[in-house]
Amino acid sequence: MRIRMTVMAGLATLAGSLGLYPLFEKAGWFWAGLGAVLAVSGGGLLARRLRMPALVGLLFGLGSLLLYLNLVYAADKAWLVFIPSPESVRHLGVLADEGWRAANRYAAPVPLVPGIAMLTAAGIGLVAVLVDLLAVRLRRTAPAGLPLLAMYSVPAAVREDGVGWLAFGVGAVGFLALLMADARERVGGWGRTVTTGRRPREVPMAGAAPAPGDYAEPPDASALAASGRRIAAGAVAVAVLLPAVVPGLQPRGVFGLGGGSGRGTQTVTTPDPLVSLKRELTRLDDSVVLTYKTDDPESPGYLRLYSLDRFDGDRWTYSPLKSSSKDRLSDERTLPSPPGLTVAPVHEVTTRVHVRPEVQNMTFLPVPYAPSQVSIKGDWRVHDQSLMIYSLRDSAGGRSYTVKSLLAEPTAGQLAGAGASPAEIVSHYTAVPRNVPQQVRNLAATVTAGSASALSQAVKLQRWFTLTGGFSYDLTAPAPQRGSDLVDFLLHSKRGYCEQYAAAMALMARILGIPSRVAMGYTPGSEVKPGEWVVRSQDAHAWPELYFEGSGWVRFEPTPAGAGGQGTAVAPGYSRPAVSTGGGPESEVAPEPDSSSPAGAATATPTGPRHRNDEGAGGAAGAQDEGTGGSSAAPWLAGALLTLLLMGVPMALRMVTRRRRWAALTPPPVPPAGAPPARAPDPAGAAHAAWREMRADALDHGLEWRASDSPRATARRLGELLELDAAGAQALTRIARAEELARYSRTRSAEPPERLRADVRTVREAFASSVGRTARWRARLLPPSTVAQTGSALRTALDRALDLTARLNELPARLRRR
Repeated sequence: MRIRMTVMAGLATLAGSLGLYPLFEKAGWFWAGLGAVLAVSGGGLLARRLRMPALVGLLFGLGSLLLYLNLVYAADKAWLVFIPSPESVRHLGVLADEGWRAANRYAAPVPLVPGIAMLTAAGIGLVAVLVDLLAVRLRRTAPAGLPLLAMYSVPAAVREDGVGWLAFGVGAVGFLALLMADARERVGGWGRTVTTGRRPREVPMAGAAPAPGDYAEPPDASALAASGRRIAAGAVAVAVLLPAVVPGLQPRGVFGLGGGSGRGTQTVTTPDPLVSLKRELTRLDDSVVLTYKTDDPESPGYLRLYSLDRFDGDRWTYSPLKSSSKDRLSDERTLPSPPGLTVAPVHEVTTRVHVRPEVQNMTFLPVPYAPSQVSIKGDWRVHDQSLMIYSLRDSAGGRSYTVKSLLAEPTAGQLAGAGASPAEIVSHYTAVPRNVPQQVRNLAATVTAGSASALSQAVKLQRWFTLTGGFSYDLTAPAPQRGSDLVDFLLHSKRGYCEQYAAAMALMARILGIPSRVAMGYTPGSEVKPGEWVVRSQDAHAWPELYFEGSGWVRFEPTPAGAGGQGTAVAPGYSRPAVSTGGGPESEVAPEPDSSSPAGAATATPTGPRHRNDEGAGGAAGAQDEGTGGSSAAPWLAGALLTLLLMGVPMALRMVTRRRRWAALTPPPVPPAGAPPARAPDPAGAAHAAWREMRADALDHGLEWRASDSPRATARRLGELLELDAAGAQALTRIARAEELARYSRTRSAEPPERLRADVRTVREAFASSVGRTARWRARLLPPSTVAQTGSALRTALDRALDLTARLNELPARLRRR
């Protein structure tokens, strides 16, 4: 049963699971994982007690895990509290779906809702199943470290801080303890230490016999054991300390105690209008840029860094800023009013932002548009026309500041009925270089044909990019560097990311005479707690802003959102109205669903927590439930049939093997007159077939079979073990004698194959009567001899494949020698 190794495997799994602590707010996940490990260990012990094959032991572990999850999370819907029923399994599936959605909704550390707790217990339990299979059942302890390492990869991939040194050290010690327990058990399998001779401690005088107490004691291995423990402790210490002192590997300094802003530490670069935005969107670590709290009861707006008002024919950028001392911010100073915002209703929102210390060279502040007051230390200034907040010498990294913003809430009717824009706005924000191809100008007119207002034109442009134009979100597309890149995006490839979408829509809006610019910054990010949000580097974004008199600069969202696009992008409600193609201004109507919003069926900007790939209440899961109207019995019947078929495979293989083994020894039919006589079966072949069948039957019934014993010794030992009757003893003796003669004598056995086959059947019945009911059923349904035979066949096939590969590799050299 290997009880000690089972215990050590469970402890190693629990020690490795400590690395998951950064993912959760509370410690209840550990106790859920502890129960899963105990259940899996119990299932493994039971499988080894029943001498089940490794594959069946794996199923025992998975079944024990299912029973545990069913008991803890679906007991009220199970049969007899713990036996899974279709309703309880369906409930576990619903919990898993809720846990997955909650894990995507909140940034780590996540709240321990029941769904997340169940997923955590299931994950730790699966790791425990693999560790138990590798280390305990298959005696492959070293590969068991791979599933343990997988638990450390999860927080390392999700959180920038990774795993603390203490949790890593505990997990490493647990794995080393598992290795040492396995090594001790392997050495102990050879028996007690035996010395080759005894040597007196002191050389006696000539002719004198040594005294009884003068002989040395057996060699002491404690020094070697102590050396092994010292090496293990040193390896763990090096693994913990080395990353803490090597520059660049520990962003927060030694053990996280300070540092982070000096040379060699990890930095988070922010979007730059003159540098590619793609660098932020494709960061593998998805680093946290900032966190913020807002009192907005609905949904926070985008955080804008830059306002790009110039298009030079190739790229968008902002006009040179002319800064003076009068542009400096102060706590008492109210910023200029946002241009054009005179009619649309607004509400004031207060946002408290904290930028991570690792962020460097962020000289523009990310703030919700339009900021009215900013409280921050340092020399920060405002650009009156665009309301960008910037500094000539300070960086936002490590700073906390408070922003009061006026969030406009224009309606579709107000935008559709907007009056003429001021002349200075039109002249500056509708300027289009002469080198813009005529194809792009014609395309803008074609897409918006039939529109009666600037709003309907803008909405048609957005819908063309997100729905009808055949565009797809692709981060592998190169960043636009020239005007021809933009033309290729619009007319040919139609693949790109937010920078191409925003630049293209803003340019086409200018061609249509709508004042426009490109904004760059961040989407709202992911909600951690109510009113608390986290923004990461992959939330970097670009979007177009269009000017409507009375509402000012309003945001549109041409970039696809959700799983197939920018995960946290959200289209505003006014950009999705049902567009009228009549001859007058559009009336204020209900917003129309648009795929650019994560909740396509919403009529306004969705409320509640936002997160990447959020499908909302009307997502795929809800549609599926509505369409099916309940679970069908067909999947359960198909699963049960598949299980029965899989369980019958070993039994079928055993029957096929037995049939083929005896088919070759069937006496030939009597030949017709005049035909040559048929060749009689080889007596040696019949003896070998009977011997192999008896060996397979012994293994199937859990009886010990010693390959080193002769046939006669094997028959004698089995006869004493089974206490056979006269008929059984004679059958066993005949099989052993036939095998003995076939091996060692020129005289072949005179026993016909039919007699040997009947003797094998008699001995098999004796084997079955000598063991318990469980062993008999195992011999019928899951014969171990078939598993061993399959493993041998796989090893033979692998050896042949490797041999063929080696020959193919040597073939070019042989051809060159010829």
